[in-house]
Amino acid sequence: MPESSGAELALLLLGGFRSMVDAVQRELAERGHGGVRPVHEFALRAIGAGADTASDLGRSLGVSKQAAAKTIAFLETHDYIRRESDPDDARRKRLRITRRGDELLTVGQALFDDVRAHWGRQIGAEELEVLEAQLARLVGSGYPLSSIPGWLASELGESAS
Repeated sequence: MPESSGAELALLLLGGFRSMVDAVQRELAERGHGGVRPVHEFALRAIGAGADTASDLGRSLGVSKQAAAKTIAFLETHDYIRRESDPDDARRKRLRITRRGDELLTVGQALFDDVRAHWGRQIGAEELEVLEAQLARLVGSGYPLSSIPGWLASELGESAS
């Protein structure tokens, strides 16, 4: 079977994503945030941007309400979010990020910056900036990053949790 340079590029891009995420997850575990997966960070960002119910979160992540509920359960169990009563509707609970959730986002962001800096030292800061600019140009704004968990889950035949 002939090799496909397009397929190789896709695998390299996915490998780069995986490499960054794995490095950050290892360090997060060292800092008391074991078990955190990329979907949890995407969910916290979506909640911070206004997805404050399971339905809203599911739509934001591109996953079912049930998959969103599983993600919410993890985040709530690990004190990254809490549910608050809605003052306008007693039946509805609103999702709110806790101090620990804010910490996770802040630490995670710093860790991704650390991995980026490491890559910059490996290939050169200017080369990394060119790579980022070219990827931004190629990808554009056509793919909302918040929908990646749902897309990945559907590609893997799983639910995002």
